[in-house]
Amino acid sequence: MAELLFWPALFAYGEAAVAYFGEARYPGRAGRLATWGVRVGWLVQTALLAVQAARADGFPWSTWAGSLNLFVWLVVGAYLIWGCRPRYRLLGLAVLPLAVVLFGLARAGGGTGIGTRSHYSNLFLVLHVGLVLAAFAGFTLAACLSALYLWQERRLKRRESSILSVRVPPLAKLEEVAARTIAVALPALTLGVAVGVVRLRNRGENVDALMVATFVTWVVYAAAVVLRHVAGWRGRRAAYLLLVGFALVVVVRLGLPVTHFAT
Repeated sequence: MAELLFWPALFAYGEAAVAYFGEARYPGRAGRLATWGVRVGWLVQTALLAVQAARADGFPWSTWAGSLNLFVWLVVGAYLIWGCRPRYRLLGLAVLPLAVVLFGLARAGGGTGIGTRSHYSNLFLVLHVGLVLAAFAGFTLAACLSALYLWQERRLKRRESSILSVRVPPLAKLEEVAARTIAVALPALTLGVAVGVVRLRNRGENVDALMVATFVTWVVYAAAVVLRHVAGWRGRRAAYLLLVGFALVVVVRLGLPVTHFAT
């Protein structure tokens, strides 16, 4: 049943990705089709995750592919908070193609089926992995918002003729939404890292390279918050800093299969 739900979800995400490209060229109907594609795909993936949770013996997403499946769901869910609004539709150009690729990789790795039981406890996986993935989903959305900010700023400086035909939120609004997203994601990462550190101390294990990279990621995003409120960092500098943080997220995400999901 879980595998059967994968294909409709992938098709809906793929339709939305293609429609968003159409929206960039001819705004209007394509954007509405894309929005409904994202909604339907996310609901079907939600059903897929529910089936996995009901049938799994333990934490259903305890493999790297399973965690990737959950990560895609979190990213798309975070996107839907803003992406359904007409002015934010172009954000889907960054989110949905990424979601399609990662969802396909999750399927190839067996992450859309019934997972195997991990040697980690369910409570640890729910708190540590769940919180970290939720934070990374927020950071991914913030990076997409920052990329859209830089793209729109460049168009404004060039005074492109299509500036009025393509609907994009004001630069100040893009920056504000990115900052709000970080304000939610950073505490989630803080709690997730704290759970991981407590587990390491209880088991007498040493801090590995991935934990160090995760801590560096936390420092970058914490610095972004502090610099915004204390030093008044806004605009391009803040956007580039969030993109640097996202590069670290990619590094940490690629390291998760080796350290957290070995079975």
